[in-house]
Amino acid sequence: MPTPKKPAATPSKSSRKPLVYGAVVVLAAGLLGFASYKATSPDDTAKDTTATGPAAEVSADPNEGVYPELAKLARRDADDKLAIGPADAPVVLIEYADFKCGYCGKFARDTEPGLIEKYVKDGTLRIEWRNFPIFGEESETAARAAWAAGQQDRFWEFHRAAYAEGAKEKGFGKDRVKALAGEAGVKDLDRFMKDLDGDAARAAVKKDQEQAYGIGATSTPSFLINGRPIAGAQPDETFTRAIETAAEQAKAETTGNAGDDAGESAK
Repeated sequence: MPTPKKPAATPSKSSRKPLVYGAVVVLAAGLLGFASYKATSPDDTAKDTTATGPAAEVSADPNEGVYPELAKLARRDADDKLAIGPADAPVVLIEYADFKCGYCGKFARDTEPGLIEKYVKDGTLRIEWRNFPIFGEESETAARAAWAAGQQDRFWEFHRAAYAEGAKEKGFGKDRVKALAGEAGVKDLDRFMKDLDGDAARAAVKKDQEQAYGIGATSTPSFLINGRPIAGAQPDETFTRAIETAAEQAKAETTGNAGDDAGESAK
């Protein structure tokens, strides 16, 4: 009687190889160059400047450069403490970023506030943060600290403090992130420090990190706007074009679906 073959080994969940979402999704992300734009990667030794690589093109065809499988990564969880904007917003911008990343800080200071003012406040846009620490221990600490601040509803305040001009140069050691939490208005700092080192924080950060690696992201900041990949601290116009194109497409799809439903009812 032949010896039964052993089942094939299952890839580790912690693998950084982009296998999680399938070859097509990885190819889509790769073709648009998550890593090819001028973004910040662990071996980037250049000074912090504006990203100078080619911006993602938003063509006349609203579907060009958009990948439905990537769009499905939006969680749309109303209880997500690391998100801002209505869960049912027509456009979701997912941001994969590191608090030690200079370009991420530039986006946070120069571009994101305008997007919040113009699109989040009117219900068009939702921004979902994903911790993507790639610069070592202090990046990991800052990511867990941000999550811990979020447990007391102060994530965005911590985000603002950690990305303030000159903040990253002071480092993100334990004492420093505690000070930033105080600056952000976190009331229970003892709980904050406990949450920071807890298993839940580590698991949450790892989940975000693995999602980023799973779609082929290797640098920060990396973004998805309704399934359209954009990388680097691109000019404001790149984001506004992508958001407005996505909003128009979402509106067209809603109108089309309503028409189809009406047609079915008339039969």
